[in-house]
Amino acid sequence: MPGGRIPPPWRVLGTATAFVFGGLFTLSLASSVAMRSLQSLAEAKRKKVALPCSACKGKGFYGCKLCNGKSTIEWSPLYDPIVINPCLCPTCEGNSYDQQVEISVAS
Repeated sequence: MPGGRIPPPWRVLGTATAFVFGGLFTLSLASSVAMRSLQSLAEAKRKKVALPCSACKGKGFYGCKLCNGKSTIEWSPLYDPIVINPCLCPTCEGNSYDQQVEISVAS
């Protein structure tokens, strides 16, 4: 084969293979884009309609039950206190929230 030309049967096979795999790639890409767009639309609709969590009131954290979210408690070591000292809350360590709420979405 002078000139390095590709034989016609191989050229037809290569063209057909490129056509098939190119079509599969295009179909896969289009379906992936369509699925992601539908998923984002459904998520946006769900967020628009869904009510915030009643336990954390939409913040994602439970409020501390000891200090009621004030980060300090009034404490005195005496049974009948003369002076009440404000102290850092030992439960939430002054962060005003107790723990993070795990949110699971059922699809």
